Amino acid sequence: MEQYTVTGMSCAACSARVEKAVSKVEGVTSCSVSLLTNSMGVEGPAAPEAVIAAVEEAGYGASRQGGSGNGYGGSASVRGAEEEMLRDRETPVLKRRLTASVGFLAVLMYFSMGHMMWNWPVPSCFGENHVAMGLLQLLLTVIIMVINQKFFISGFQSLRHRAPNMDTLVALGSGASFVYSTYALFAMTDAQAKGDMAGVMSYMHEFYFESAAMILTLITVGKMLEARSKGKTTDALKSLMKLAPKTATVVKNGAETVVSIEQVQSGDIFVVRPGENIPVDGMVLEGNSAVNEAALTGESIPVDKAEGDKVSAATVNQSGFLRCRATRVGEDTTLSQIIQMVSDAAATKAPIAKVADKVSGVFVPIVISISLVTILVWLLAGQTVGFALARGISVLVISCPCALGLATPVAIMVGNGMGAKHGILFKTAVSLEEAGKAEIVALDKTGTITNGEPKVTDILPAEGISETELLEMAYALEKKSEHPLAKAILQTAEERKLEGREVTDFKALPGNGLSAVLDGAAICGGNLSFISGQAAVSGSMKSHSEKLAEEGKTPLFFSRGGRLTGIIAVADVLKEDSARAVKELQNMGIRVVMLTGDNERTARAIGRQAGVDEVIAGVLPDGKEAVIKTLKEKGRTAMVGDGINDAPALTRADVGIAIGAGTDVAIDAADVVLMKSRLSDVPAAIRMSRATLKNIHENLFWAFFYNAVGIPLAAGLWYPVFGWKLNPMFGAAAMSLSSFCVVTNALRLNLFDLYSTKTDRRRRSRNTGRSISAGAAEAEESRINDAAEKAATKKEEDKTMTKTMKIEGMMCGHCEARVKKCLEALPEVSEAVVSHEAGTAVVTLNAEIADDVLKKAVEDQDYQVISVQ
Repeated sequence: MEQYTVTGMSCAACSARVEKAVSKVEGVTSCSVSLLTNSMGVEGPAAPEAVIAAVEEAGYGASRQGGSGNGYGGSASVRGAEEEMLRDRETPVLKRRLTASVGFLAVLMYFSMGHMMWNWPVPSCFGENHVAMGLLQLLLTVIIMVINQKFFISGFQSLRHRAPNMDTLVALGSGASFVYSTYALFAMTDAQAKGDMAGVMSYMHEFYFESAAMILTLITVGKMLEARSKGKTTDALKSLMKLAPKTATVVKNGAETVVSIEQVQSGDIFVVRPGENIPVDGMVLEGNSAVNEAALTGESIPVDKAEGDKVSAATVNQSGFLRCRATRVGEDTTLSQIIQMVSDAAATKAPIAKVADKVSGVFVPIVISISLVTILVWLLAGQTVGFALARGISVLVISCPCALGLATPVAIMVGNGMGAKHGILFKTAVSLEEAGKAEIVALDKTGTITNGEPKVTDILPAEGISETELLEMAYALEKKSEHPLAKAILQTAEERKLEGREVTDFKALPGNGLSAVLDGAAICGGNLSFISGQAAVSGSMKSHSEKLAEEGKTPLFFSRGGRLTGIIAVADVLKEDSARAVKELQNMGIRVVMLTGDNERTARAIGRQAGVDEVIAGVLPDGKEAVIKTLKEKGRTAMVGDGINDAPALTRADVGIAIGAGTDVAIDAADVVLMKSRLSDVPAAIRMSRATLKNIHENLFWAFFYNAVGIPLAAGLWYPVFGWKLNPMFGAAAMSLSSFCVVTNALRLNLFDLYSTKTDRRRRSRNTGRSISAGAAEAEESRINDAAEKAATKKEEDKTMTKTMKIEGMMCGHCEARVKKCLEALPEVSEAVVSHEAGTAVVTLNAEIADDVLKKAVEDQDYQVISVQ
């Protein structure tokens, strides 16, 4: 998306006009104009010169923001352009204008209202000479009009381009008051020359100089309040930009040199001392430290970093000395990407904004028409020109298209900033709006609900064996194994500071387990079938292992000298907040579905622990996409995942939510990114979306309600009934406050608590009359039937293209993954469905392949192939 700064816009009608003009340019596929940041995002191959020309032809100014960068300095120029874009240039100018306007207005009001209504003292030359009094009021009004000439320049320019805006309404209202008052002054002069004192006094009451001046001053007050409030809505983005370090300490030729951040290139070695900010993304080469990543993730607890760990720009090194290698610099750093994401989201428009845009596009012409009709009707009704004109001017100045135009973007900006503060990034305004409408949330299991790495969950020593003895023996045996489950045992033993004794005659037996000699005794570890051949396994131990397996855990048996020493269970455990997050989603009326490529038994065990409504296991990447497609038919669906295999499903879902610690592919495919990799941020993101949407609805209601009530009152509709009429000055004050109220209401979002469950509310499912559990059961049954039908059809159509391999040695889901990966790496294999429980791999082929090739691929992974059919 190419970003531009647009100047000269004053209301929603202006942004609609610019958007319409640029959309007509050849090569522009989409255009979004933000009145809030005075920016424009353009997509498509259109030439920048053509885009700028279109904006200028519409009566506004435009210029490109920043540059794409040169590999290391680009981020600085881009960020500088963004900071310039967000800098509050309006408030200081408006404050000067307002100060001058109020000074002259006070004098004008003293003479026009104070003297005439309350007989305040004035110099005798004005007290007796009514023409002099009128000329003084005219002079003061002209000065105020010159101070606020921007309204007239912008208003009449836009009228000339047949695109009237809010400034046009102000200019017409104030200008009409001034012109009629000037006419009354000349008429009064003529009456005084003729000695007609009654005529003089009559025309004195037709002066609206103070109204013309007051309209301009009050609108300026409103504009200044609006500008200050709008500045606060971008505070979150500004604070992100301020986090960017300005310098880095780079090691060159053995010497440390402090350089500007723009000079750091990928591959440079840099050092960070305690208390310093990390300048760019990198990898730790030397040192240990605790790093505070709150700037990026919102998480206040420091993260320990050691050799090989990644570090990010703008995080704070708190304790140790770190020597790192730069991996991502300039606009490629995590901080720069976050800033770009939030900035791009502000440049896009939510679907709900289209309603306001359509109204804004025709609002001003309609108001001008209503004003003219009001004047004519009151003249035809027999009222004086002054009365009719006052009603027409009131209609002009009370009408406010700004409130309509600001209703959505200010709420989107504040909502986006609040999300970014808490490590929740909405890529576009559309994703911020759509996330809150989710009715179904599909969760990937590994890395999303679970930690993604196995942990020891249970240690069951046999009779006469202590827990420490069992773990020490397992530690000694598993130290030489490369199996993923071995790492879990090693980690637990190291945490308990156990002694890792050396073994001899170590053997990894494919399809069975491990064996070695420790202190002269044979020790073994593996699955039940392997250990049963080495030692006697009691019925109670078998019962325990079955129970563990039902809970989704992998029981590993160990023996020593022909005697069972016990069982150690290993599993990919739930994240601490997973069950709570699922419960919160359900309390919000959202149906939670878990998708995984794991086997049914393990998946269902994890599903029960997490408390999800439905579990769909054995799903391949394209299968996840198909499931999401089916779920979308039942309601708006959000998909949460972290792996490459989740990318198609994230793209297919109505809203894709990526866990931040996941792969770049998943993050690129998603609409929302969770920086903290915490599942509880999913309900938090949905709450933020719902709160923002509610705020937008409130703003739009106020904007429409204000105009619906204000315009009839200003036009004098209630004058014949209740005697109500609106002075143009009060109309101007109301217009000023309307935009201020909308922006202030949006700023209330800064007080919203994303993690509070008080605002959660249930939403009725589209499939009314059915409970969640019934719907889940029906969906599961339908899925199984569909899968069976497809499998049967495939088998019938092409029997020769499917082969079933009988494999020994697979003990867990990680083994399944290894076998699946090695088989699907073969170009002739389209798909491999692996089950460690059944000991099979069903391979679907797209071309002929020798059985020996399949067998070798599996056996290279240390598993034994019994047969290929």
